[in-house]
Amino acid sequence: MSNRSHRTRAQIAALLLTTVLGAAPARAVEAAEADAAEAAAAEPSKDGSDIVVTAQRRRENVQNVNIAVTALSGDTLIDRRVMRAIDLQTATPGLTISRSGITDSFNIRGIGLASGSPQVTNGVATYIDGVFQPPIVSNGQFYDMAGAEVLRGPQGTLSGANSTGGAVYLTTQRPQLGKVGGYAMANYGNFNNVGLNAALNVPLGESFAIRVAGLFNDHDPWFTDTGPARNRPERLRERDGRIQALFQSGGFQANLKIEVVDRQTGGFALQPIATTTTNNPYVAGRTNTPWTVNYDSPVANHERAFASVLEAKYEFAGGLTLRSVSAWQNKRLSTLNESDATALNRSNSTLNQTAGANNVRERVLSQEINIISPDAGRFKYVLGGYYQHNKIDLHNWSSTNGAFTTLPQPVTDKTLLGVFGQATYQLDSRFSIDFGLRYSHFHVEGSGAVYRAAAGSTLEQILATPPVGATVLVPQTGTERDGRMTGKLALNYKPDENNLFYVFAARGYKNGGINPPGGTFAPETVWDYEAGWKGTLLDRHLRTQVGVFYMTYNNFQMDVVNPLSGQSGVTNLANSNIKGFEASVQARAGGFSLDGGLSFVDSSVSALRLINKWAIPAGVSLPQCATGVANGPTCFNYTYATSSGGPNLYSPKWTWNVAAAYRHELGNGIALTPRVAYAYIGAQWAYPTYQASTDLIRARGLLQASVTFEKDNWKVEGYATNLANKFYVAGQNGKNELYGAPREYGVRVITRF
Repeated sequence: MSNRSHRTRAQIAALLLTTVLGAAPARAVEAAEADAAEAAAAEPSKDGSDIVVTAQRRRENVQNVNIAVTALSGDTLIDRRVMRAIDLQTATPGLTISRSGITDSFNIRGIGLASGSPQVTNGVATYIDGVFQPPIVSNGQFYDMAGAEVLRGPQGTLSGANSTGGAVYLTTQRPQLGKVGGYAMANYGNFNNVGLNAALNVPLGESFAIRVAGLFNDHDPWFTDTGPARNRPERLRERDGRIQALFQSGGFQANLKIEVVDRQTGGFALQPIATTTTNNPYVAGRTNTPWTVNYDSPVANHERAFASVLEAKYEFAGGLTLRSVSAWQNKRLSTLNESDATALNRSNSTLNQTAGANNVRERVLSQEINIISPDAGRFKYVLGGYYQHNKIDLHNWSSTNGAFTTLPQPVTDKTLLGVFGQATYQLDSRFSIDFGLRYSHFHVEGSGAVYRAAAGSTLEQILATPPVGATVLVPQTGTERDGRMTGKLALNYKPDENNLFYVFAARGYKNGGINPPGGTFAPETVWDYEAGWKGTLLDRHLRTQVGVFYMTYNNFQMDVVNPLSGQSGVTNLANSNIKGFEASVQARAGGFSLDGGLSFVDSSVSALRLINKWAIPAGVSLPQCATGVANGPTCFNYTYATSSGGPNLYSPKWTWNVAAAYRHELGNGIALTPRVAYAYIGAQWAYPTYQASTDLIRARGLLQASVTFEKDNWKVEGYATNLANKFYVAGQNGKNELYGAPREYGVRVITRF
């Protein structure tokens, strides 16, 4: 069956379901106003109320859920300066997010995304309002948030084939019926950081409400470009707008969200990774000065996105709920890159001036349908079906000394189908059992080619499809199908209302893909065995979550050089074993609060063999020569490296974080709250040749602090992040490295109404 047929059937199913639900009669019982925020994750409030998570499609106390999960409310995200998805690693044990340029590598316990290739699926799925997000255009600033949930370990039942490492669920605030309200937040800081975001909730009658929210954020570049290009790398210009409409009548509820994103970052600040290898001659062009680069080519980055999401559900009189989530996303990314990250070629005639551009468009159509049992009773279940189609167009180019060279223009169509069910049966007052199964089917087709530009080509000619006058260097064709059964079996013991003990086995799967021309790579699978304890102690002033795990991880997918094309390709490199423990604590005593998390991960990758990127001369991206043929203008003989193995990539052995605050009540509605937080992320390997001088990202610890003054509905906060102004490597891209943000400080004002 064609992809067009799949898409048409999914659209018709979504339309029919929405129509049926819209025509359903309203039941007699009025839904509570709190339903408008039912997807929110909530921290314990000052009165000790419970943390709520919704990743299992129903509202649950986090202390009663047999998942290793960190849940942060919208207010906690603000208080702890978790402003973007990449900041979640400072508040979540076991999570690392490494910068790699146009995408970030999300990894939990060393499983996730170790590739920038569009052929590779996320191993840590990110969802916004229940909708899966592709990795591009995914690091926008949070605003008008209800909360965030980070689930660690494979989530193969409800999150599916995109979650071998875990899942991140982000939820925005929903409209509320019968209430006019909102907030406004403004900030000003160093680097001329000016920001404003706000939301307004307006009810229109008893059954309808809209919520409008928007974001404006600018700051000057973090880096100075001393080269002739005079770029402004890591500058930010961000605009985001969101409108939601809620209709609720009796048991029926529908929420429509439309969001538009426009973000420009001034390009990425890169430096060659320091190494003495003769195949990386651009190392001599490193500035070796923090926050300074030296480029001779322009850099830029422009991200745009449009998303529409419709959630419709109907709750029958007995509590059974039928739910549909339909979504369409269109994400675009355009970058100009300084490929060698230096200006050396201006002063050294033996080196080429290299530059490139990435132009990516990804369109995603998804549909999920759930049948959710009532919360009451000994037997509870969730049944569902899922459809997702991704179409990814790349229209890239590279140039040497101003002349266009290779022109990658692959097109990838992916379709993912899934059916799943999860049930909980209460054996008696203390014991319960969970059982979940999911079957996922994946299909991908490739088309297009990597072209060689014709001599003297202009920019307009190479941007045509196909490029004018170009010749096919490598076709990007291929097809691959796979599928796996995943799921979870858990036994829970709850001796009283304050303690939960659990053990489970769970399996996760990440689909394979094509490796043009004509090659494929296999799916990843992981088995996870865990035991844990969650306790609520000292009259609800202390909550703990402790767990141990052992995981077997097979067919690790890694982005390496594909000898058939000379371009990036994907290979199943190795298997690994992962074991460790995690612990979290939340303590409240009067005005004092303490939150902390600790993770230890010990992983071991089996021996592997791959093309050594450090043995490839600068600028080479050619197919492997035939046997007996010497290097030339159309081919290259690659050198392989053999490794005895090491830890998983992007898997630090230790990560931990702690945050403490004390709220002083001064009377007359006035409060003063100083807050301090520290996050440590251990050393991690970024490439499996395991060379410390080139492949190791060093450990870092980051300190932040704030003081908040509150009066009624107003807050004024002074804040500072990366207080020590550490200059640290935050990720790698090829033979270059990227960096984290410098010290930022400023004042923020918030008012709610």
